[in-house]
Amino acid sequence: MFKKMKILIGLSGGVDSAVAAYLLKKQGYEVTGTTMSIWDGSLPSPKTKGNDSCLGPENENIETAYKIADFLKIPLHITDCREEYKKVVLENFRNEYKEGRTPNPCIRCNAYIKFGILPAAVRKTGLSFDKFATGHYANIGFDSSTNMHQLHKAADLNKDQTYFLYRLTQKILSETIFPLGVYTKEQVRNIAKKIGLPVAEKPDSQDFYCGDYDDILQLPANPGDIVDKNGKVLGKHNGIWNYTIGKRKGLGLLGGTKDPLYVINISAKQNIVTIGTKEDLYSSSLTAEKVSWCSILPPKKIIEATAKIRRQHKPEKAFIIPQEDSSVKVEFAQPQMSVTAGQSIVFYKDDTVLGGGVIT
Repeated sequence: MFKKMKILIGLSGGVDSAVAAYLLKKQGYEVTGTTMSIWDGSLPSPKTKGNDSCLGPENENIETAYKIADFLKIPLHITDCREEYKKVVLENFRNEYKEGRTPNPCIRCNAYIKFGILPAAVRKTGLSFDKFATGHYANIGFDSSTNMHQLHKAADLNKDQTYFLYRLTQKILSETIFPLGVYTKEQVRNIAKKIGLPVAEKPDSQDFYCGDYDDILQLPANPGDIVDKNGKVLGKHNGIWNYTIGKRKGLGLLGGTKDPLYVINISAKQNIVTIGTKEDLYSSSLTAEKVSWCSILPPKKIIEATAKIRRQHKPEKAFIIPQEDSSVKVEFAQPQMSVTAGQSIVFYKDDTVLGGGVIT
């Protein structure tokens, strides 16, 4: 007798995961939803109105997830990931900013929480399922010549989220489904409206936290100098974590300057922020560590690919040079602006995500 494949889907309370759940059920799968709880109330409630982020008071999102599950007639489990999220994502977020780096918490959350701890925690409750699904815009394929699963860009390149997924392992890719990979955002919205989903008009989440990052960092002031390239003191700062590469406004300079100035370097060791001109922001190369190759085996030779140094960045031609310590050196065909330590660089070959790493 034919047995339905069981799918566990992460329901965030948003339109994308809701439509993904609907599509899976329509295709005949046995679908169960899970919503992860990550807000433990230890942070100040964001002063901004609305809840268009992942981290924040979540009663409204959980209530919405229940409405979606009820509408789709699927069971829903709330999974407590608060302690793990605090340790894996928030502590790393604080530590990176203290070291003068600008982290990407969404990438870390996906790799360790959303696609790792979340489904594992659900399995521990005794619920069995064959695949895990989310509402991410991405695709998964299989290369029979290498016997490896591959992460591919979504059909809707404007909504493609593979930049945030490059740390997914072969095991995770083999156990994951992305139902929205072949759809555009407009098509997803239209499906939601057509079937009358209660979240059809809900705005997309904009950031991982809708409040002030200082609420998360909770760091005491640590005054230091703002200097130019020659070491001349131009101002004072209250903590290097208030700055990121490319920042222009609110630099705290002692006097006006002829040309616009930008943050070009942050030194945690010296507690110094260095500023310079726009031209100083350009780099022809970088080094990345904590490299993850999601679709191929770690290369032993130089490979040519395109690379993105941030989510909205246009992929640029680059040469990836493997190093003996498993890091990579990346040389760009054209200099890139605002290469930022702590952010991720992701490598592509056509629509396939080769892998990526954290910029040092």
